[in-house]
Amino acid sequence: MTIPRLVLLVLGFPAAVAGQDRVRARALGIAPGIYQPGPHNAITDVPGVRVGHATVVEGDSVHTGVTAILPHGGNLFLDRVPAAVHVGNGFGKLLGSTQVNELGELESPILLTCTLCVWRAADALVGWMLEQPGMGSVRSINPLVAETNDGLLNAIRSRPITTDHVRAALTGADTGAVAEGSVGAGAGTIAFQWKGGIGTASRRAGSTGFTVGVLVQANHGGDLTILGVPVGRELGRGGLTRGTRGGERDFDGSIIMVVATDAPLSDRNLRRLASRAMMGLGRTGSAAQNGSGDYVIAFSTHASVRRARGTPSLATTELGNEEMSPLFQAVVEGIEEAIYNALLMATAVSGNGTRAEAIPVEEVKAILARRGAPR
Repeated sequence: MTIPRLVLLVLGFPAAVAGQDRVRARALGIAPGIYQPGPHNAITDVPGVRVGHATVVEGDSVHTGVTAILPHGGNLFLDRVPAAVHVGNGFGKLLGSTQVNELGELESPILLTCTLCVWRAADALVGWMLEQPGMGSVRSINPLVAETNDGLLNAIRSRPITTDHVRAALTGADTGAVAEGSVGAGAGTIAFQWKGGIGTASRRAGSTGFTVGVLVQANHGGDLTILGVPVGRELGRGGLTRGTRGGERDFDGSIIMVVATDAPLSDRNLRRLASRAMMGLGRTGSAAQNGSGDYVIAFSTHASVRRARGTPSLATTELGNEEMSPLFQAVVEGIEEAIYNALLMATAVSGNGTRAEAIPVEEVKAILARRGAPR
């Protein structure tokens, strides 16, 4: 009997899975930092930013998907945004990153998917972009596609992502609440030995009046720490085990972190902002292990720093260096909370002969209360 492929396009929060009701970090009093989130506590709190998911499930072997992040609702190739990519640990396949850092701009939506699906996703993205109005004479596109390896829960060698999945994520992208956990590119990921997934958060960067929003595809390892409490060790999954050669072996994986802001930043200051995301990752207990691909993609949506294609000169108004510190703080806090959300919202998944359990919410709550974690 052939089991049909099930493709789910998720625009808001997914339906609850029986027995696996999940909560975001703030529902447990986990609210890192000093700044307040935006109304959705999501990357879509940055005006104009859209997120779409296509979640792909096929029988008991395929659990993967595509997540699309669009900086604005127009044609990104014709109306580009300044951008930068920061490499925390370069064990990964981030397609298109060299041109982004060379030119300092993003000319395509950002796609997240699984490792062996990067090139299929990129091809589908290019095809979709070439069909858009005003693209009739275009002969070069730099698609930005990032990945983590979900091969434990997903039959990754089958490369199950199709053009339809990519188009579903792109056309379904919305500015509202963002689905988290085991959805889209997070359908088959594992983080800190628990089911990982997509997480998001935002911060209003103090007196600047600007917003920083982040989204993560969490598939990494380490010693899970929540608000300074070694929750991973308390739950018996500290992240490091004795390897067969006597050394410490980590459960490494990868994490992609996307940072959006409406602050008018140059690509130079976006690179500085992106580098601070690694501090938020470190707060959760990751050391960017040897086999972990840890990448940050940052962009600004502010109208004053947009770059129309073919413009011979740029006249922009950007934020000065002295105003960057609140944005740095905001991205550190946002990344930390987004990773917690990815874990706490993820549902258990069995696939490809492996089962990843959802982190036990009530046990996490009890551990934090017992250890006197700040609320």
